[in-house]
Amino acid sequence: MLPPGSRAGAGLGARQGLIMRPDDANIAGNVHGGTILKMIEEAGAIISTRHCNSQAGEPCVAALARVERTDFLSPMCIGEVANVSAEITYTSRHSVEVQVNVMSENILTGAKKLTNKATLWYVPLSLKNVNKVLEVPPIQYARKEQEDEGKKRYEEQKLDRLETKQRNGDVILPVINPEPHTVGYSQSSLIHLVGPSDCTLLGFVHGGVTMKLMDEVAGIVAARHCKTNIVTASVDAINFHEKIKKGCVITVSGRMTFTSNKSMEIEVFVDADPFVDEPRERYRAVSAFFTYVSLSKEGKPLPVPQLLTETEDEKRRFEEGKGRYLQTKAKRQAQMQQAAQQ
Repeated sequence: MLPPGSRAGAGLGARQGLIMRPDDANIAGNVHGGTILKMIEEAGAIISTRHCNSQAGEPCVAALARVERTDFLSPMCIGEVANVSAEITYTSRHSVEVQVNVMSENILTGAKKLTNKATLWYVPLSLKNVNKVLEVPPIQYARKEQEDEGKKRYEEQKLDRLETKQRNGDVILPVINPEPHTVGYSQSSLIHLVGPSDCTLLGFVHGGVTMKLMDEVAGIVAARHCKTNIVTASVDAINFHEKIKKGCVITVSGRMTFTSNKSMEIEVFVDADPFVDEPRERYRAVSAFFTYVSLSKEGKPLPVPQLLTETEDEKRRFEEGKGRYLQTKAKRQAQMQQAAQQ
């Protein structure tokens, strides 16, 4: 028998009333994309962990495996309240798909707006054995089509994760005296020692903590390139390839891969160096592409300086980024046309 409330769309992880403070935002008062990503992940972790423990069995914690493309639809500012809600939309045997929405609220006027929609995938890990993935209690679907659509999304993300992992051998090397607007000029890295406050009950880093650090590095890359106020516009799929354990030293690296007239694509990856308990070679733990836009003091979009590519690898990555940009643009236009026809 299914546990009460275990139906598709059950909003078990709703969370409300987080006021945005100055330390959540940049110098222009726009809330950091990483802050919002962290809130999204926390809501997803709550609902998926609750669901995976809703039936009698081994206790577990839901670990983030992947975040699908996330668009930042509208900026959130200091003083606004972030309302985060989550619902389970699909379960496979060993994973949970969670849909998270973020609404911003101006508490002076009562005005509300949707700022983010995100889809996340979690897997349940046993509290007794962190390498053991447990089975997920199934959910009920209102229509058979919901289950079929969810299964299709599951297969697509599974394939994409495999392809991403296979091309994750790149490293970022320092460049001596780089020219402005080149890849080497803006590339950045951040080194962080993973402590207890960064981790789950299992002693592994929260996905939201990792995403916040990634957004911070991507923001530095974007700011160095255009030297203006910048904000996160979207995040392509974030793949969590391996867990990061407490005591690891992680290196978060970012480099610009593509620029359009008004946006910048930045590749970010996280490498982990385990030093405590089980020394092993450095490994690639997480990877993603972030897109940023440049804004004026009035919050209007500004032209982005063209990225100057120098090596064959940089030119190849630029063309790959251009392909992703055009694909996303075509998809957005198709969605707008479809909405206009309805």
